[in-house]
Amino acid sequence: MSMAVAPVRPIEARHVDELRSAAERIISACGEVSASEALFPHVAREAGALSPSLRAQLRPVDTDDGLFVLRGLPVDDADLGPTPASWAEAGDSGAAYDVMLLLLASVMGNPIAWEGQQDGRFVHNIVPAAGHETKQTGASSDVLLSPHTEDAFHPGRAHLLMLGCMRNHDQIATTAASIRKTRLAEEDIATLSRPLVPILPDDAYTEAQGFADAPPPAMPTLHQSDEGLTMRFDPAYTPLEEADETYRAAYARLESELARVSVAVSLDPGDILVVDNDLVVHGRVPFTARYDGTDRWLKRASVRVADRRTRPAAEKQEHGYGQTALEAHAH
Repeated sequence: MSMAVAPVRPIEARHVDELRSAAERIISACGEVSASEALFPHVAREAGALSPSLRAQLRPVDTDDGLFVLRGLPVDDADLGPTPASWAEAGDSGAAYDVMLLLLASVMGNPIAWEGQQDGRFVHNIVPAAGHETKQTGASSDVLLSPHTEDAFHPGRAHLLMLGCMRNHDQIATTAASIRKTRLAEEDIATLSRPLVPILPDDAYTEAQGFADAPPPAMPTLHQSDEGLTMRFDPAYTPLEEADETYRAAYARLESELARVSVAVSLDPGDILVVDNDLVVHGRVPFTARYDGTDRWLKRASVRVADRRTRPAAEKQEHGYGQTALEAHAH
């Protein structure tokens, strides 16, 4: 894995002022941010009024890297307060950043939340939590967070994932690997395009893991869309023992290729990593959490892009283990 200089799109000072002013107006109108349904009409209106030059920086991912970094939002470490001990204790910490993140997300698409995760919040707080050190979730620390598609088990998963950095004193890296950077044999692409195994809900979705119905039909790992090759990948929650030997061997070669092209992106406070969730799997290197208020702290927003055709049509028949996605803006 190499440390990478990801494509960077700077947010100019005038655009920072524009976003900050919009966020202040929204917070003034709504008060509490994390639990306010009244937020979104204001977010939609303010996002629609953002300047064309700022909106141009929010254009779709346009390189095979499948990601870019928005850089320039201000984060004052002293004013921020301690890193929360868990997402449930975050409350409205960093509320202005939350709203700016939602404004940017609303230009790129439609922010979504999940009823079964972080109390249905549209901006998640990603912090290490005691007792979760070895889990395959964002609350872990001691283990490598395996490369995966965000919410791979669900047909309504985000098209774009936004990871905003609040604090990262230890320069802990997010890992990323694009399917467009791999070199796979045509035979392996054909094999992995067969719907052979399901993807199960991850440990962040305890209700989904107890879903009474059978898993949905098997789903392909790779898909040749009109825009190019795309991917749906979560080996930690894929029962590969149900697949034949040919499929398992092709899957292992895909894992090796993703490891070969994987890059490590270390975010600074104020950076927002934008990942195309159909092209790129992401993870995180291990680290030792201190639980002293100075640990790594990210904000996460998930975004759907209307009418995007990068996934098999058969996904629409999946039940998603009973999980319901909430949309910030009605169509």
